[in-house]
Formats: sequence, structure tokens, C-alpha cells
Amino acid sequence: MSQHTHKTASAAPKEPRFRSVLIICAANTARSVMAEHILKRELAQRDLLAVVRVASAGIAAYARDGALVSLDTRLALREDGIHIDEESTSTDLRRHPELLNEADLVLAMTDEQARNLMEKFPSAAGRAVHTLRSFAGEQGDIEDPYEKGDQVFAACREEIKRLIPVIIDRLFEG
Repeated sequence: MSQHTHKTASAAPKEPRFRSVLIICAANTARSVMAEHILKRELAQRDLLAVVRVASAGIAAYARDGALVSLDTRLALREDGIHIDEESTSTDLRRHPELLNEADLVLAMTDEQARNLMEKFPSAAGRAVHTLRSFAGEQGDIEDPYEKGDQVFAACREEIKRLIPVIIDRLFEG
């Protein structure tokens, strides 16, 4: 008789270290949107979506509320079974500081974005700010797939998907 070991939601404590996660990138039309939706799906599959709030926003000077999420992002997510509305739009963190004020943890796509957040948003002081990779115990950035084609978007999605289970485990570490 063999025993199968599977990670289940019951194996993780139900009380997270971080109750609110804000994922940031430059314009909030590609990487942070992918990470937000993949994280939400994984949390839902573990019956943990009710205990961790997830949002995303852009921090670049050119980030705009209401910019359409890129078609390549929507297609890359759709290929993975995540369907977001064609009218899905970006969020500019400068116009929505409450997202940062409510966040226990901020995950940036690059080290530069993490630094820029700390420099340009004084309310980030005292918050846990990491890159997606550093929070997962790795080094490096999640590079911007903008205007690099569907294969680069798919590779970006797969890289984010690979990191998300580790990130969820770390959200619930004691």
C-alpha cells in the first residue's frame, strides 16, 4: 500500500502572515495582471481566497487608470484557463493609494520597481516589499514581455505560475 503525499489546504495554517497582497509592475497591463489572476486562482483552489486579498497596480509615470490590459496578457491567461474580460483595465497606484495603505505585502516584478516604490510612495515605508522572485527565495527579475510576442508572454506566465505555489506557502509560514 503506497501513500501519496499531496499538499492540501488543510496542511497549511488558515491564518496567513500577510492578509493583503499588492502586486506591482510598470503599467499594470501585463506581468502584475498575470500574477494577480494566477495567485487568485491558486488561492481559490486551496480554499484560501477568502483569507488573502490580492490586487495589482502600476507604478510607472506612464501608468494610467483605465488602460486596457494587453491582448497578449489576456490570451496568455486564457491559454491557461483564466478568462478576464476584454474591458479589463489597469490601475494606477498614484490614483489609488488605498491599495498600498491596505497591503501587508507588496510584490514587485523587478528590483528597480521595488526601489521606485520605496522612493516615490512614502506610505510603503514599514511594509514588506519584495520582488516576486525574492519572496519565493530566488534572485532576478520578471522581465517585461511588452511587444515581444505571444511566446514571451507565455514564458512570462509560466515563470509566474512556477513561483506562485512557493509564494502561497510563504504567505502562510509561521
